[in-house]
Amino acid sequence: MKISKEQRAEGRGQRINKRIIHSVFLTLCSMLYALCLVTVADAKVYIDISSPAFTKLPIAIQEFSGPSGKELADIIKDDLDFTGLFSCIDRAAYLENPSQPFNAKNWTPIGVEAVVKGSITMDKDLAVTASLYDVFEGKGVLRKEYRTEKSLLRPLAHTIANDIYNKITGETGIFRSRIAFIGEDKGEKYFYFMDWDGNRITRTGLKGNIMLSPRWSRDGSKLVYSAERNRQWGIYLVDFTNMNEEKVFVSQGTNIAGDFTPEGNEFLFSSSKDGTPDLFIMNLKNNQVSKLTSSYGIEVSPAVSPDSRSIAFVSDKGGSPQIYTMRKDGSDIKRITFEGSYNTSPSWSPKGDKIVFSGRRGTNQIFIVNPDGAGLTQLTSQGNNEDPSFSPDGRYIAFSSDRDGLKGIYIMRANGESQKRITPKNLRSYGPRWSPN
Repeated sequence: MKISKEQRAEGRGQRINKRIIHSVFLTLCSMLYALCLVTVADAKVYIDISSPAFTKLPIAIQEFSGPSGKELADIIKDDLDFTGLFSCIDRAAYLENPSQPFNAKNWTPIGVEAVVKGSITMDKDLAVTASLYDVFEGKGVLRKEYRTEKSLLRPLAHTIANDIYNKITGETGIFRSRIAFIGEDKGEKYFYFMDWDGNRITRTGLKGNIMLSPRWSRDGSKLVYSAERNRQWGIYLVDFTNMNEEKVFVSQGTNIAGDFTPEGNEFLFSSSKDGTPDLFIMNLKNNQVSKLTSSYGIEVSPAVSPDSRSIAFVSDKGGSPQIYTMRKDGSDIKRITFEGSYNTSPSWSPKGDKIVFSGRRGTNQIFIVNPDGAGLTQLTSQGNNEDPSFSPDGRYIAFSSDRDGLKGIYIMRANGESQKRITPKNLRSYGPRWSPN
């Protein structure tokens, strides 16, 4: 079916303050104009993160000389430390002052294998030089200079951490990624954005009586989400490049947005417009809506695999909500969860080798499973835990939890380690979605 002209006209009328969208867009892209002036590198990989037998790399991150040098170094340290790949040596053990030139002989006695040194100056802009040294080889392996606005110290530090991470592992870091989530402020629900570590929280003007988790397009330029406004459920598209929000689907009943396809021209959703909730796919170029499922049960939470071939979703056709998979055309439906009475909110890993979901075992917990149903592993155990979402590299998971009382956003490694809250304890927040870049 096609959306009517009247519905499309109504959608085009759903504009919000462009300054709000523009602010969010700049926040997401804040480091795109940082300058990389000098690079020295080779092809050596220091940590093979694909190997289960890797050992942590002992690294020293010295305070950068200049204003805010300690703050900058501390952000880099926190980024690298959370990965579980580095052993950050206490600065009290350092034998070399930040102002001294690198000398491998100062680091070998305390077991350091890599050293980060740098300087920072502030005039009209913020200028930083960062260097990474290999202690064993006694030489610099990475040196970069960056320049950006003074207000962007944190994203600059995340960028440096990304460059160090890439140099040591050969992989792309996630430290400049963002998390979109829903927060409640004085009884109203808004969309928020924050850095992956919970800093630089930005409240947007996007709000509704009820709001559900957003879904990013794979290039990070768009968001689709569901909201109940004026007693009507609509699906809304936020386009950061056009700086506007548009209602793209509305009907009687409940309409809940799901994933974009990898190409970004289509998204899936669940709608009860024909009775019980079924799954649909909408083409954003021609507004064509196609029905994927048709059953007497409830089918919700569609999530598209990275290769676009499979869809994970939730159905109660077997008597209780469980995770299923099917092909993109709705064929070859397979049930993959059989334990627990209520499993929901599936999300694919970026490589497509895992599905994370929330399952009820007395309380709601986060589980991870292979797409064929094998390898089921419980990751959380405290409180109620819901809304899981993988990081862009698949090594971390964001989720919501009420373990501290008021529901908030947490992150953890994909094996369940290092669980920590990243939203303020006075802000009720849920529905996290990690940006794809």
